[in-house]
This record gives sequence, structure tokens and C-alpha cells, in this order.
Amino acid sequence: MFLQGVGLESAPLASTIPHVLFMAYQGTFAIITAALISGAVVERMRFGPYLAFITLWSLVIYAPIAHWVWGGGWIGDLGALDFAGGTVVHVNAGIAAVVAAVVVGSRKDYGRRAHVPHDVTCVLLGAALLWFGWFGFNGGSALAASATAALAFVNTMLAPAATLVVWMLLDTMRSQKVTAVGAATGIVVGLVAITPAAGFISPMSALALGALAAIPSYYVIVYRSRTRFDDSLDVFAAHGTGGAVGALLTGVFAAEVWGRASGAVDGNVSQIGTQARAILGVLLYCGIGTLVLLKAMSFVVTFRRPLGEEGIGLDVVLHGEEAYAKGEGAVLVHPDGIATSSGTIAPDAAATAAPR
Repeated sequence: MFLQGVGLESAPLASTIPHVLFMAYQGTFAIITAALISGAVVERMRFGPYLAFITLWSLVIYAPIAHWVWGGGWIGDLGALDFAGGTVVHVNAGIAAVVAAVVVGSRKDYGRRAHVPHDVTCVLLGAALLWFGWFGFNGGSALAASATAALAFVNTMLAPAATLVVWMLLDTMRSQKVTAVGAATGIVVGLVAITPAAGFISPMSALALGALAAIPSYYVIVYRSRTRFDDSLDVFAAHGTGGAVGALLTGVFAAEVWGRASGAVDGNVSQIGTQARAILGVLLYCGIGTLVLLKAMSFVVTFRRPLGEEGIGLDVVLHGEEAYAKGEGAVLVHPDGIATSSGTIAPDAAATAAPR
């Protein structure tokens, strides 16, 4: 606790790097997993309860699962393979996002008006930054500058490229159009899917894994968009589904000659079942645990602001600022209320805010 015993000595679980570096690196995994959940409750969950939730969730949900997989726990003892977080990060965040979206509820105008990206160029820039950062996410999981790190790096380059191609083909077959947002989504799905397999499979298998992973996630997004389920950034489709498919395919493509682990391609078909048990264990623990945590919190905190304030925008109401201000439609923040081009209204007013 409080980094007691964490210094410059070799880490107990990573003898190739200092303990303090291993602590910081593992901390980044916990941070990104909690952050992913926000994509399912964006524009409606209050900031304070969200911070309390991810703090508690990181301790009671994320930490046990990370230890089960990487710290000598029962999932690791099963022989399940997870190189860089397919189950720990992506399946975990995906099912937590589903539960959070259901408990918190959908956005006030969901299903009644279109919710489109603010700036498609920013979406593409974000996808590019993610891909760049993922080389460290996966390559760094070798915990050394080694052949395994090189393999993970190359696979992280190839798998999303294959997912991108298949995603564009699916878009073309479905709507006769290739969209930039769809392409960016495909890249993210490919990055998620290769994460558990990056250091265990060959580069050619990485291409196959990336191509196959595109299909389930694509159709989960298509189906979700026709429902009232408001997973705003498709966390479950991209991360939950992509992570689960990637974990299962790790059991197919893992090769002893490449990653010192055997899957179905080496004749070890049972590895697929091992991967499935690991996925099921994470789904059950995280799903039930997240539901219990959110329901318990609901007795002492309110997750949402009044609908009128959601219409104004939680960035204004909760943070006193507006991310995107445009001419006369901008909202000016005053201590006594929200000033608009038509006058000043109280923060808890009904949906009569200025156009945004």
C-alpha cells in the first residue's frame, strides 16, 4: 500500500524491469480500462459519481481480475493466454459499459435526434494516436526489448490493417459507402482484437485474426444502433466483442515457434475452451460486480442531473465551460445561471437552452 516496497529493484512479476516502472506500467492499464467505461455513459453521468464509481470499480473489479490473469491467479493457472489485456482490459470494460449504460439510462434525446461526431477529422486523428500508442501498449507487454516485443509490435501493425480492409468491405456491401468514422472504428477493433494475441501468434496469423475480428464487432454495432440501448461510443461492440473474439482466436492461432504457447494450429484445440472459460469468468465477475456496485451507489448518490441541464450540456452545468462554442449558439456561463443569446436561464431550467 502507498508504494511500500516498490523501488528500483526488479519487479517480482517482471525481473527484466525495475519494480517502480512495472507499477507505473500496470497503472496505465487500470487507467485506460476505467476510462473506456466512460464511453457508455457520456453526456449524462455526473462527474462526481463517475469519479467515485471508477475509483471503487478499479479496486473491487479491475484489480482482482488483473491478478487472476497476470498475478498467479486462477485464470493464469488455467493456462489462459492474454498477452496485453484482451480479458483484463477490453472484455472487462466492455461488460462494465453495458451494465453502466443500462443502470444510468440513455441520453435524453437518444432515438429522437441524430448524435453525430463533432468533427470527423478529430476522430481520424484520435484513431491515429491510438494506433501509435498501442505499439507501446502491446510491445511493452513483453517487459523487455526482445524478440517477443518485436513480434507484438509487428502484429499490432498488421492486424488492424486487416480489420480496416474488411470493415471497409462490409461498409461497401451494406451501404455502398466507405466512411471515415467506420474506418477509424475498424482500426480500433483490430487493435483490441490483437491485444491478447500480440506476442503469441505469427504475423500471418495476425492478419487472419484482424480480418475475422471485424465481422462480429461490425454487426454488433449495426444491431445496437437499431435498439434503445445507448452505449454511446460502442464500448461493448468494439472492446467487449473485439476483446472476446481476439481472446478466442488467440486459442486458435497461438504457435509454439512464435510465442512459446500452443493453440489449435499446433494441435492444442483445448486452448480455445480455456480461453472461453477465462472470458466467461471475467464477464460474470465484472458484470455482477459492476451491477452491485452501481446499485449500492444509487442509494447514496444521484447519477444524473435534471433533463433540462442535460439539454444545456453537462460541460456547462458541471464544469462551467463549453468545449465547442459557435457564434450566437454559444452558451456563456454566469454565476446565477446560463446566459444565452435570448437571455439568462437557471441551470435547472427545462429544455429551453440556446441552440448548440
